[in-house]
Amino acid sequence: MNMQQMLMQAQKMQRELNKALSDLESKEFTIAKGGAITITMLGSHEIKAVDIKPDFLDAENKDMIEDLIVIAHKELLEIIENERGDINEKITGRRTGMGI
Repeated sequence: MNMQQMLMQAQKMQRELNKALSDLESKEFTIAKGGAITITMLGSHEIKAVDIKPDFLDAENKDMIEDLIVIAHKELLEIIENERGDINEKITGRRTGMGI
């Protein structure tokens, strides 16, 4: 493979990677915790919605709800980053992108 072919292949991979990562940015990820909360986050890490079941909205549950939100948020970030790594690996063969 000559240098021009390698460059064209790298540019094609970069376009594919950019498209896939752009699609990931707008994809929704949802997680429910403890039957009390549901959080929806976009692949861009923007929280789109937080739903807390009315039955859990009292002072006695405050700490539990706060903990569930933190746990759910962390898990959503891990899910999104794993998917980002899967996309990178599928297109480039590396979990961290093209390494350019």
